[in-house]
Order: sequence, then structure tokens, then C-alpha cells
Amino acid sequence: MTALSEKQFEAAKTAAAALDDAAGDLRVLSSLNWDNAMREPFLTRGVMPAPDYPTVDTSNAREAIAHAKTFIDGDHVVMEWLNRLCTTLDTTASLIETRGTKEFFHHSAELYGRPTRIMLDKQTRVLDLAEHMDATLAGIDFDQLVVQGYEGELDAEEFAEALEEKLEHHFGKDAPNVLVSDKVTAKAAASSTRIRVRSDAEFTHNDVDQLLHHEALIHSATGMNGKLQENFPILGRGHPGTTEIQEGLAVFAEIITGNMDPRRFRRLSGRVMAIQMTIDGADFKEVFDWFVGRGYSREQAYENTRRIFRGGVMTGGAPFTKDMVYLNGLLRVHNFIRSVVKIRRADLIRVLFVGKLDVEDIPALSQLASMGRIDPPKFMPPWAKDLRFLVSYMAYSAFLNQVKMPGFQSYYEKELDEVPDVWAFADGDPET
Repeated sequence: MTALSEKQFEAAKTAAAALDDAAGDLRVLSSLNWDNAMREPFLTRGVMPAPDYPTVDTSNAREAIAHAKTFIDGDHVVMEWLNRLCTTLDTTASLIETRGTKEFFHHSAELYGRPTRIMLDKQTRVLDLAEHMDATLAGIDFDQLVVQGYEGELDAEEFAEALEEKLEHHFGKDAPNVLVSDKVTAKAAASSTRIRVRSDAEFTHNDVDQLLHHEALIHSATGMNGKLQENFPILGRGHPGTTEIQEGLAVFAEIITGNMDPRRFRRLSGRVMAIQMTIDGADFKEVFDWFVGRGYSREQAYENTRRIFRGGVMTGGAPFTKDMVYLNGLLRVHNFIRSVVKIRRADLIRVLFVGKLDVEDIPALSQLASMGRIDPPKFMPPWAKDLRFLVSYMAYSAFLNQVKMPGFQSYYEKELDEVPDVWAFADGDPET
């Protein structure tokens, strides 16, 4: 790989700074906000939502992108990385400019993908994973999986206190602030400096660990690491080009640390399936009814449907596809880690944490790291900081993927057919 010259490095820094400015003006989720007043008329009278999106001026971002392009020259991997950023941010501006139209979907699909997109193996689709997980988990009584005492309820203040204690352990004096707020729509949302907790939300002890590993040790940590990159602060900025790997890494962290709840996995799968339904023409009411049919309350079904239709059209065919990035990102992150372990390049796993990035950016960022232009990540989750368990697990799972499941499954189905049900964790300790 050709080394980056000093002149190219300075040009790359200038381009990246301009792109950082552009990304700061292109805040997708806030541009797609819905008025909460639309919920009640729909739930009580069936009035279809008619969102009125806030005006967003993308002209400064477009100018900054154009300025960055004047400094990007040549086919070096660093320049290729910056060119991809230009394309991503141009498309992001187009996404914002076309809210409420069918054209919005085309930009969304370009940024976040679509459920039927084929992966690098030329055969796997994220829709396949969603349908597999949904079918596998559909018949399971989740209440029978609960460990007694671990699902105790916490209010927002109790949750925040428990989380703060864990954050101090991992981040020390640099720990993000935890704020209880009535101005956040999700149960919790994280940035590099703070984690906001919705004041009326209810939590469990399991939620504390799940949020720690998903939000704090991935989203907050990579944001903090990126902001410490003096040469390329764009790595501290989240944008649609980083969303898939950010969320995939966060879901992978939940799994590898034992904090993935099957209900959550099925919820993520259901959203992918609902996105495909909408692409195929289902309207807002049809998708809402589908979620209700899956056991969601009407309020929960409305929120799930809103996530998919924000920015698009209520008549179907043009969804916002962001919610498929959790599973698609999980597949990409898992296969990247599995591959680098197989080719004995586990050192590259740590590059995932230098900031917010895409897997395709790793050759460029590794080149910059080898030149001392990118600093090692300061904050990392324990499972990535000490790679012994992860490498062992991936080496084993690589072989396990070659084992044919049907033979084992048919054998155990026959052997266990008449075995009686036994105690469930929810019942407490079994009687002796």
C-alpha cells in the first residue's frame, strides 16, 4: 500500500474538516420529527398521520462538500475514504430535501440499504436473518426465560444512578453525564458527552447492562475516541455512513456480553420485515395492524410504524429504511471480525473503535494509524480491549458454521419428544 505523502495528508485533513462541518448541518433524525399530536387522532379515530417536517437549509452543507472535493485527489485509500464521505453526505442532503416524497426512499435505500440487498457472500440477505430469527423465536414463552430477581423494575432516577456507577468504573473522570429528561423519545439516547434517560420510562436491572454495552461502551466511547483524533475530528461525528456499523457493533456487543434479550431480537427482526412490507406497498394502517397482530399495544404499534414511515409517504412504497441497520450491521460486523481472526489480523478489530466509521474505511484508517496520524482508541469495551475470549470464540464459531444443523436437530427432536417439561427460571429455584 502506497504511503500517503505529506502534501496529500494536509489535503486530506482539510477535506475532512470541511466534511465534518457539512455533517454537522445534516441531522437526519431531528429533520424527521413528527408532532406527537398526530398519535391520538390515529389511535382513536383512524386519522392518517400527515407530518409537517421542519425546514432544513442544506446549502451550507452542499458548499462544504464541494469545498472538500477540491482537496481530494488521487486513488490512495485515504482519498477513497474521503470520496465515499462526500457521496454519503451528498446523499444525506438529498434525503433531507426529499422528505415526504417517494424519492426519499431511494436516498434512504442508498444510505441504509434495503432488506433484500445481497451481502458479500452473494447469497445472504438481512431479510433472511430477520425471518429466521422471527420464526425461531415466535413460539418461545419469553417469560419462562427470565432469571428471578434480574427483571426487577427501576424508575428513571434509579436506573440513572445504577448506570452512573458502571460508567465511572469504565470511563473514570471522563464518564458521560446521565440526565433524566422528558425531552427524549427513546427510553435512552447517548452521545459522547451525555446519556439522556426518558423520565417516564421503566427499566430493569438487565436494561442497565444492556444500555452500558450498547450505548455507552459503543456509541459514547467511539464518539469520545473520534473527538480525540486531532487530525480527523470527523471520526467523532455520527452520520448515515457510520450508522450501520455503529448499530451493528452495538448489537454485537449485546450478544457477546450476554445482554441480548430475545424479545429485543424479535423486535429488531420485525422492523426489518415491516420495512419490506412497506416497500412492497403496505400503507401506514396495514403496517400498524400487522404490529398489533404481533402482540404489541396500540401505542407501541404506532411508534414502530412511525419509525418506518417518517420521511416517506403514508400510502406505502417509500419507507425510511434505517431500522434495518441493526441486523445488517450485525451481520457485517460479525463477518468482519470472524474474517480478520481467520486471516490472523485480529489487530484490526481495535481500529473499529478509533471513532465512528464504516468497515470499508478500515484500510484507510489503518494506513493513517501506521503513520501515527490516527491515535489508538482510549476507550474500549472489555471484550475488545482483551481479545483472548473474542478470538477463541470466533475461531470456534468458524468451525461450528461448517457443522450441518439438520442432522443434530432431527436426532434431538426424536430423543426429546416425550421428555416432560421441567422447571422454568421464572419459577425460582427448583424444588429438591
